[in-house]
Formats: sequence, C-alpha cells, structure tokens
Amino acid sequence: MKHEHHVVQSPATPPQQLFLLFHGVGDNPVSMGQIGEFFASAFPQALVISIGSPHLIPSGLGLQWFSVEGVTEENRAERVAAEIPHFVEIVRYWQKQTGIAPDATALVGFSQGAIMALEAAKAEAHLAGRIVAFSGRFAALPEHAFDRTVVHLIHGSDDKVINVKHAEQAAESLRRNGSDYTIDIEPVGHGISEAMIDLALERLRAYVPQRYWDEALSGKRGEIIAFK
Repeated sequence: MKHEHHVVQSPATPPQQLFLLFHGVGDNPVSMGQIGEFFASAFPQALVISIGSPHLIPSGLGLQWFSVEGVTEENRAERVAAEIPHFVEIVRYWQKQTGIAPDATALVGFSQGAIMALEAAKAEAHLAGRIVAFSGRFAALPEHAFDRTVVHLIHGSDDKVINVKHAEQAAESLRRNGSDYTIDIEPVGHGISEAMIDLALERLRAYVPQRYWDEALSGKRGEIIAFK
C-alpha cells in the first residue's frame, strides 16, 4: 500500500512493538518524526513510523487529514468518517507487514492526528493496544466501550485550538462506557511539551491495562505483551 511515511526507527532484529505517529494540520511525517525519536529511544525494539496524510492543505504548505475550512461541530464527524477507512488500512498494512499484533501497536497522534487515531479506534474494533492522543479530541464522543484498547489522553490546560474540555469530556465518556483510559493535563497550550512526552512514556511503560487485572481476578492468566 503506497502512502507517505518516514521511518524513525527500524531495529536490526524483528520488532517487538509498532509505533505509528500521525501529525497535525500543516505538518508532515518528517517533522512529526522528531516526536517519534523519544518513543524510539524508550522502546529500542520497536518499529517507529511517522505517517503522512494524503491531503495537502489549500496553501500547499503542509498536510491535513481532513479539511478544516468551514469545519463545525455538525460536519466534523462526517469529514473524519470519510477518511477513516484509509487510515485504518494504513494501520492494518503495517501490522501485516511486520506481523505485530494490535495489542503491541500504539497509535500516537497530535491534534488532528489524535482525532483520527481516536476515531479509527472507535470505528475499528481492536485496531491497537494503545492510543496516545496529544491535544486531540473525539469528533463525536464514543457510545460503546473500547474493549482491548487503552486510551491515553494528554492535553494542555491552556490549549486555545482544541479546548481542554474536549479531553475531559472524552475521559468522562470513556469512564461511563467502561473503557480503559488515563488523562493527564499539563499547564501548556496547543503543542507537545517535554513533560507531555514524559507522561506518555510513563503511561506506556507502567500502566497495566485493566483487562489484565480482570483476568487475574477471574483466575485467567493473560500475558502482557504490548509495552513491557
């Protein structure tokens, strides 16, 4: 499957995890790959790929996953939904190419890239084990549980582009639906700070998905394979 991408890290031995990064409006996979370097350093056995959207913004300077021209609360979900099949196809392509299971796949998105990752996981059951959503939101809040996917919401309290209330509403919706999630708020604007990256890495390393606790309580033994 042909699509623009930037390989941040490809380990010499078969990769144990798959990290796919998704940029925001006006950005590109090479630039977003700089964020990927932090994940590559923390997970040296991971294949880390930064993915580019197929759509140029009107100025031609940068990419976008869906058009923001005239976007409203009413039409955003429809615009996102139109792009989800292609987005899911990209994730499945890299999983198939590497043989890495969804449980060991993390989708890391910023802003519009986070919107796409969240909505794709909502639309496609068991697409990834982890979603790291920096400064993102759902186009429409989820109505059903995410099953095996853990969502890590990381947002700036002073975000003027995507208000922090969207992260808080997402967390409440996930809690109400019985989904596994974390939420962290940092005193920054719309961006990815070093503290936010540290939080993401800590969540990936240390947070044990609720399903493993549930399996332990039920007497089952589930192997934690995703992010050791």
